[in-house]
Amino acid sequence: MQARDWLDARGKPAWIIAMILGFVAAWPVGLAILGYMIWSKRMFGNCTRRHAGAGRFNRVETTGNAAFDAYRDETLKRLEDEHSAFLDFLQKLREARDKAEFDQFMEERRQG
Repeated sequence: MQARDWLDARGKPAWIIAMILGFVAAWPVGLAILGYMIWSKRMFGNCTRRHAGAGRFNRVETTGNAAFDAYRDETLKRLEDEHSAFLDFLQKLREARDKAEFDQFMEERRQG
């Protein structure tokens, strides 16, 4: 995924160079990259889009409607806050589960 994001950041020429190098190194690799580029629409579409791996919502340019822009920015901020709160909740849930499993292990070890 990091390689894909790195190539996306450099644009379509980077994908083409990677495909050519793939063909030079081993033709199945180049063919696989070409197939991926066509399947993911990087060959004919816009390959500079970001993937959700960053975890942040992309900011877009203003629409000219100040009320809508303010609403959109407020909504995106709220969603980012909810996303971060949800990730914190998941982390606490994992920690609680790990602690419960560890406590159960220690109890079994004491009894056995």
